[in-house]
Amino acid sequence: MPVFEYTALDSSGKKCKGILDADSLSAARQKIRSQGSYPVSIKQASTRKKQQGSILSRQIGRGVKHEEINIATRQLATLLGAGIPLIPSLDGLIQQTNNAVLKKSIAQIKDAVNEGNSLTAALEEHPRLFSSIYINMVRAGEASGSLDVVLEQLAEFNENQQALRSRIKAALTYPFIMAIICLLVLTGLLVFIVPSITSVFEESQHALPLPTIVLLAISDFVKQYWWLLTGMFIGSGIGLRAYIRHPKGKRKWDSLKLTSPPFNDLNQKIASARLGRTLSSLLTAGVPLTISLKIVRSIVNNVMLAETIDEASEELEKGHSLSQFFKGNRYLPPMLVQMIGVGEQSGSLDKMLAKAADAYEKEVESKILALTSLIEPIMILFMGIVVLFVVVSILLPIFEMNQLIK
Repeated sequence: MPVFEYTALDSSGKKCKGILDADSLSAARQKIRSQGSYPVSIKQASTRKKQQGSILSRQIGRGVKHEEINIATRQLATLLGAGIPLIPSLDGLIQQTNNAVLKKSIAQIKDAVNEGNSLTAALEEHPRLFSSIYINMVRAGEASGSLDVVLEQLAEFNENQQALRSRIKAALTYPFIMAIICLLVLTGLLVFIVPSITSVFEESQHALPLPTIVLLAISDFVKQYWWLLTGMFIGSGIGLRAYIRHPKGKRKWDSLKLTSPPFNDLNQKIASARLGRTLSSLLTAGVPLTISLKIVRSIVNNVMLAETIDEASEELEKGHSLSQFFKGNRYLPPMLVQMIGVGEQSGSLDKMLAKAADAYEKEVESKILALTSLIEPIMILFMGIVVLFVVVSILLPIFEMNQLIK
């Protein structure tokens, strides 16, 4: 059934927009009037064709937050768990969704399912909204007849991942703001405060102390060549980003993140938490291990780990176990490998991976909090040393001038 976008005037004359499905344009107009509104404009939404999926997904993916996807997923799981069929459940989801872009997407998914396609096939046409993890877990849920349970797991998985990302961002926000403030204060001291105070020393005929000479030289350089320093800073950032995007540069960068102290341990635990949580969710949903590993490969965001997972998949197809291959791997913590081994022996790999993910997520959070609490005193100490140097450089010539006067 086609999906229409419309603009109408309600009974109070207020303009409103929405979407609905109808057999034809006239049927859509009649449905709007039956709701007590006067249609101003009606147009059919983008047709749902396979060859147009990529263009459609690019349009629909904008303006939809992860939280809205999670809420919609949990609502659909609740409706299906209550015994409501899929099509009426999607209808109810459309009515409960406030985001116009997401509402349009769900309407097109409902249209696809109504035509006889599976929910998985309908979701595949919106890759910008639904990741490969999401689609494969839904596929497994449809195959096993437990779609409501899988959708509940999906919502919980996405919420946990979003919560972890939010905690990491919140922990890093304060040090970032502190660094910006320190940079601005230091620049203000060198460009405005120092020249106005030390101008009297330059007019005197007395030789200045070395700290004062150094301070004046730094102040003059920053004042005259601030544009060069700014350009170098921005250029370095752009150059580093371009280097990391290059295949060779990304490989080197990813290797350094996992092997070079002091952040290698933290990066390994972040990667292990993501790997364990995702793999556990996929296995719990009934996705085969080989397919799950291919999906996990695409979300680890690290070339070295992706290659390791590829090799593990090959060894798995040869009949070897994951724990045997991962044993001694320098990119994965030993505890994760041991938990995988216990899970393989007991037949509860998904549960062991979930426990490992829980442990690593807690460790990541505590390590980031400890790191940020350490950054604050370091910044304060650095600013204290800078201010002390400025004060000493200003006071030394004053003391010398007082001695000459005496």
